[in-house]
Amino acid sequence: MSTAHHPFWPKGMPSTLTLPDVTLWDNLATAAARYPERPAVVFYGASLSYARLAREADLLAGYLQYHCGVTRGERVILLSQNCPQFFIAYYAIVRLGAVVVPVNAMSTSQELAYFVEDSGARVGLLAQEMYERARPLLDDGRLAHLVVHTYSDYAGRPLSAEVPGWVALPRQPINDPSVTFLADALAAGRPAVPERFGPEQMSILPYTSGTTGHPKGCVHTHRSVMAAVAGSAVWRGLHSESVFFSVAPLFHLLGMQNGMNLPVFLGATVIMLPRWDESLAAALIERYRVSMWSATPAMLVDFFSNPVVRERDLSSLTLLAGGGAAMPEAISKMLREQYQIDFNEAYGLTETAAFLHANPVQRGKPQCLGMPTFGVESRVIDPDTLEELPPGEVGELITCGEQVMVGYWNNPTANEESFLIRDGKRFFRTGDLVSVDEEGYFFMRDRLKRMISVSGYKVWPAEVESLFYHHPQVQEACIVSVPDRRSGEAVKAVLVMKPGATHDEADIIAWARSKMAVYKAPRFVEFRSSLPRSATGKIQWREVQDEQQLTHVAEAGVSGD
Repeated sequence: MSTAHHPFWPKGMPSTLTLPDVTLWDNLATAAARYPERPAVVFYGASLSYARLAREADLLAGYLQYHCGVTRGERVILLSQNCPQFFIAYYAIVRLGAVVVPVNAMSTSQELAYFVEDSGARVGLLAQEMYERARPLLDDGRLAHLVVHTYSDYAGRPLSAEVPGWVALPRQPINDPSVTFLADALAAGRPAVPERFGPEQMSILPYTSGTTGHPKGCVHTHRSVMAAVAGSAVWRGLHSESVFFSVAPLFHLLGMQNGMNLPVFLGATVIMLPRWDESLAAALIERYRVSMWSATPAMLVDFFSNPVVRERDLSSLTLLAGGGAAMPEAISKMLREQYQIDFNEAYGLTETAAFLHANPVQRGKPQCLGMPTFGVESRVIDPDTLEELPPGEVGELITCGEQVMVGYWNNPTANEESFLIRDGKRFFRTGDLVSVDEEGYFFMRDRLKRMISVSGYKVWPAEVESLFYHHPQVQEACIVSVPDRRSGEAVKAVLVMKPGATHDEADIIAWARSKMAVYKAPRFVEFRSSLPRSATGKIQWREVQDEQQLTHVAEAGVSGD
């Protein structure tokens, strides 16, 4: 499906982009030179200008270089909720040609340990409330140094009632010689003198899970990240005067690209919230005249369902964009009729630095993945024979483009399984089952890989099942998804307990939340005496999953939903 010959390609758009031959740090340096006093980030009433952002990122880079020994290519953990310090830390790391390893802020100590060990990181930048999770890694030597930041240092003064208590918390003393507070690192006052590197240098190593249950690092360069950022800017007509709303987590590619890298590329302003609060979000959009917001459909459904939102002036909102799940048609219709906004549905993966497919802004289709964007070529193949399929048939989506990752970190087996060569081009196998309509628009049909999407976060059942087998009373576990209005899908555990074990759903859920990130932990538990198995003894998860879908439909029919 070549974009150059797509019948509904946006008028006036090129089929490919000439990407800036620069790094992510160059984007920030350029924005600081062009718009030094413009707010880069507004956080609870406090503004961080582009000049200050670039200066502090450079000083932190210098500290990492001279006091922590961070060099080009070295991986550095970044663990934090959304805040201006996330921007500073991220750009300090890429300033050195080092590699950002963004870790989900909900990760447990055990999950953090895996990311540290797999990436080989020895330095971490993190928020102070996450120190206790990282401390065991300092104690046993897996981490050598931590730079800790405090959210309240960059919030407005005096702190208003809008600021939640956990953000307003002042800096807490940490008596650990391996820990430096961000303020002290900046006070060292030594700018970086980085090694030379270009756009092909590795820039970020975000992790995505696989069907084996082990998270895999996605190797991205400055160029692959830039391809997605520049493509999104041109496709959606964004510019330096756009005002972005950022609440999607920055450790996730949706938030990282649309709530940080894209506005920095443009020199635009970001209005930021660290956690979701629909009433405050509406107030901030009105107060700062936000024009662009990328969010998951679940977040937007929650937002526009709140009666408080209707009392706010949202006329500045020009574009809503997102992916991760289909936007309900009723919400899309409401946005068009009440707010004159078309939700720009798109499709991307951690492996593609987010932006890959998108609907034309002026000619989108509901619940659609859109079409391949600039320079992207996507095809549909039979996942077994690998033969290309004609329009209308369901098959696996494979894709190639400059935003596609180099490969999985230190995982040749996964790379061999995930890439194939067609017509001299290297295509990535997405594992998503799609079809293409007669006009060349792609639609999601199913998942070849076994994955659950909770508000855009990937949950891999095999990973959760493996954790459940550590529960002393669980004999067998099957993790499936159930539909959920707020999050799109929710996680459900179907369990067979050991003889004599107790059957308490609340205790099981509480145990799960202590062992894994909250979004991975099941919200529902069902106890059974046995699970269906194949002739070879494998649990038939698909059969269990299909039963859940039928049960949901039946219950919805009875309740009148």
